[in-house]
Amino acid sequence: MNGRPTTAMVLAAGLGTRMRPLTNDRPKALVEVGGRALIDHMLDRLAQVGVETAVVNVHAFADRLEAHLKARDATGVLPRIIISDERAEPLETGGGIKHALHLLPDQPFWVANIDSVWIDDDDRALEAVAAAWDPDRMDVCLLTASTAESMGFHDTGDLFISDAGEVRFKDAGESAPLVYVGVHIAKPSVVASGPDGPFGLLPIWKQLTETGRVHGVSPNGLWMHVGDPQARDAAQARLAG
Repeated sequence: MNGRPTTAMVLAAGLGTRMRPLTNDRPKALVEVGGRALIDHMLDRLAQVGVETAVVNVHAFADRLEAHLKARDATGVLPRIIISDERAEPLETGGGIKHALHLLPDQPFWVANIDSVWIDDDDRALEAVAAAWDPDRMDVCLLTASTAESMGFHDTGDLFISDAGEVRFKDAGESAPLVYVGVHIAKPSVVASGPDGPFGLLPIWKQLTETGRVHGVSPNGLWMHVGDPQARDAAQARLAG
């Protein structure tokens, strides 16, 4: 596997308020698209690139999500699941990862949201991230997509990638050609010095870009952010082909 990470942090503790009424009785991670729960779409993608263990944080409807993951685990399918409990307080992206560091390896790992699904070229999108990952040159490597090849993300984009692969996030009032689509590889040090309690990743990433430590790749595909019921219906229609 050329040193690629075999552990992932899967961020599944969000409240999913924009997905209501689909999340009135379940966490967003268990909303189905194409007959499968969002979290299963992501876990299966991670398994394809050699992920053997996934740490999953839980908050809303935590018992229901844990039961789903326990039943999945019982089938023997990878990745194996470890729960990071955020029942007391949702900790956002950075805080959730920091809270789970004792469950994660002291080396780079994947981080994945559960609200992105995609159709790509021979299931090689995550392979592109793994191939680009170089811990000597970067602390973070983001999976990104063209605004023209994505649905449900920011129409004005998030970021630029240089010829050398370095990321620059857009300035206020600026449009960018690429969006972050919810998967990256990172070193534990990215969040280790973060504050206690909830905090996001974006301010840390922006600081790291000043020294060229955030890189990204933009493989071909159709990328869909499943953020509300209408987006779920649109993604389901595209997956059905």
